Amino acid sequence: MSTDERLHTAALVEPRGEARCNRRTRRREASRIEADARRSRHREARTNWQAERDEARNAAYLPASGEPGAATLRTPGRLRLPKHQDTSATLAGHYPFLAEGGLGSAGVFVGQDLYSGASFVYDPWVLYQRGMITAPNVVLAGIVGSGKSSLAKSLYTRSLPFGRRVYVPGDPKGEHTAVAEAVGGKAIVLGHGLRNRLNPLDEGHRASSTSDAEWSAQLAARRRELIGALAETVLDRPLTPLEHTAIDLALADAVRSADVPILPMVVDRILAPSQADDGGRLAEDGRLVGHALRRLVAGDLAGLFDGPSTVRFDPTLPMVSLDLSRVAENSTLISVLMTCSSAWMESALSDPAGGQRWVIYDEAWRLMAYPALLRRMDAQWRLARHFGIANMLIFHKLSDLDNVGDSGSAMRALASSLLANAETRIVYRQEPDQLGATATALGLSGTEQKLLPTLGTGQGLWRVKDRSFVVQHQLHPDELTTFDTTARMADLGAPAGQPAQLEGAGSHL
Repeated sequence: MSTDERLHTAALVEPRGEARCNRRTRRREASRIEADARRSRHREARTNWQAERDEARNAAYLPASGEPGAATLRTPGRLRLPKHQDTSATLAGHYPFLAEGGLGSAGVFVGQDLYSGASFVYDPWVLYQRGMITAPNVVLAGIVGSGKSSLAKSLYTRSLPFGRRVYVPGDPKGEHTAVAEAVGGKAIVLGHGLRNRLNPLDEGHRASSTSDAEWSAQLAARRRELIGALAETVLDRPLTPLEHTAIDLALADAVRSADVPILPMVVDRILAPSQADDGGRLAEDGRLVGHALRRLVAGDLAGLFDGPSTVRFDPTLPMVSLDLSRVAENSTLISVLMTCSSAWMESALSDPAGGQRWVIYDEAWRLMAYPALLRRMDAQWRLARHFGIANMLIFHKLSDLDNVGDSGSAMRALASSLLANAETRIVYRQEPDQLGATATALGLSGTEQKLLPTLGTGQGLWRVKDRSFVVQHQLHPDELTTFDTTARMADLGAPAGQPAQLEGAGSHL
C-alpha cells in the first residue's frame, strides 16, 4: 500500500465523538489526496507512452519497395500462399530436396547413393540384427556387361575383414577363381583330364560338438540322400521306392566293407546285390538306377567320382570356390558336381562354430534346372537364419525363372519361393522387353520400371524390403583388375607381349 493510500485510509477513519466540522475537513483532505494520486498516475502513463512513440519514430525501417538501386524489391516481405492438403506420398514428390536417409553407416561400403549423394553401405547381418530385414538372402539380376559380377565380388570380399567367409558351390565360368586365390582362399578346379577327384561318400566336416552316435546317424543320412540326389539328377526323374531300397542296401554293404567307401562300390552292389538280400529281385529293381550311377564311374561322366577324393573342403579358409569351367559344356555334370559340393557345404554350415558365410550361386539359371539341386537350394535359403548365411542368387534376367519347370509345377513354385525369401533385390540394367517380367517378379513401381533401361554400368536399383535406392557401385583400381571378366576381349586389340589397358582402371566405376 502506497503512502497516499495509507493517508486516505486514515482520513476515512472517524474517531468517535469527533465534531462534524472536523469530519468534513478530513473528508475534503482525503478527496484531495486521491485526486493528486490519480493525476500522478496519469502523468506517468503519458510520459511512458510518449517515450515509446518517440522510440518507434526514431527506428530505421526499410521502405515498402525495398532498398533503392539494384536491390529494389528484393527485400522479402509478407508472403501469403494458399493452403494445400495432400497425401505424404504425393508431397514427397513435391519436395525433391528431401532424400532417403540410407541404411546406416555400419557394414560394407558399396558406393554412392545417386539420389542423396551419400555413401551407401550394406550388410545383411547388420540389417537383420537391427530388424530392418527378416531374410538375409539377396537376388542380383542384370544383363551382360552391366557390372553385376563386380558388385557380387565386392560385397563378399569386402565382408572378409568383418569375419565373414565365402563359399561358391559352383562357378561355371571360373570367374571367382582369381578372387579366391587373391584373398588367401582356394579354388577347387574339377574337369576331365585333371587329377582332381571328388568322392561323394567322403565323411566331410564334423562339428567338434557332435557325439559319435550323432555323427554316425548324420553321415549315414547324408550319404543316402546324396546318392539318391545324384541318381535323380542323372535319371532326370524322382526315384521309386524300390530304387530307394536298392540304394540303401547297396550303400550299407559298401560302408561295412570299407571305412571310406567310394561310388564304384555302391554301383557294383546295386547291379550285383548279394544273394542274402534277395539278389535276383534287387538287381531287377535297381537296374535303371545302377546304370544311371554307372555313368559317373565308367560312362561319359567318368573320371571325377570314381576314386578317393584328392581335394578337401576346408571350412576355415576365407573363401572356397568350386571351379566348373572345364565342364561348362555338360549341364548334367555341372549339376552332379554342384550336388556333391552342396553336401560338403551343408556339413560345414551345420557346425555352430562355422561362423557367418556368403553362399554365391552364379549363373543360377543353370543350377535351377534340376529338381534335386533346386530342392537343396530352397532348403538352404529357408534355413539361412539358422545357419547364419546369406545366399546370393545371380541372374541375367528374371524371366529365366520361366524356364524352370512347367507353369504351375512344383519346380516353378520352388524357384519363385527363392525370390519370396530374399528381401534384398538388386536390379541392374535390363532390356526393354524384360521390364514387364522384372517388374512383376520383384513388385517394382512404374517409376522404378522406367528407370531400369537408363541405368549405366555399375548402377543398380536396390530394393531392400520396402525401400528403394539407386546406387553407383565404386571399385578400387586393384579390385577392378582382379574382378575383370573381359580380359580376353580387352587383349584382342593389344600388341603381342603387351597387356591391354583396362578401361576405367584408374578410376572408380
